[in-house]
Amino acid sequence: MDLPYDKIIKAAWLALGVYWLWSARHVKAPSRREAAVLRFAKYWLPLIVAGALLGPGDWYGHGWLKLRILPEADWISLAGCLLAIAGVALACRARAMLGDNWSVAVQLKQAHELIERGPYRWVRHPIYSGLLLAFLGTAVLIGEVRGLLALAIVAASFWYKLRIEERWLGEQFGATYADYRTRVKALVP
Repeated sequence: MDLPYDKIIKAAWLALGVYWLWSARHVKAPSRREAAVLRFAKYWLPLIVAGALLGPGDWYGHGWLKLRILPEADWISLAGCLLAIAGVALACRARAMLGDNWSVAVQLKQAHELIERGPYRWVRHPIYSGLLLAFLGTAVLIGEVRGLLALAIVAASFWYKLRIEERWLGEQFGATYADYRTRVKALVP
């Protein structure tokens, strides 16, 4: 089987981007948010670096970033694609469940609601779980050190962002959020 795995993953990421832009049109106004400079440094810059690492392999010549850590095999490429597609689907489903409470940045919305249905029954941050799964799938497909490095950068950025969200949600919802935290894991059920 000789599927165009790279095109399949690019299409999945493109679908995610289009959905994100489309669904961002109708969200509640923020009541609290991080400063723009902090958002760029802590979240956008790591995503830009990770995206560049996942870009075309010829960007990296024959350096250590191109070292192969997984063999080139059809089943590995297929597994990477399936992981990426599952991750994008989870992130989109979680985004849909948040509705107008969603934000690309750490924010609390006016009349913010704590969502505990859908994928939020199993993990507190399923968008991050889905995106990390999609980055893992892309890294598996690439099979090189640069994919693993991109995944690590994104994971560190999300972990930092998650910790701030946890604190803010705890301040906003008090005992209700504390109970939710004891019942539901952060990223992996």
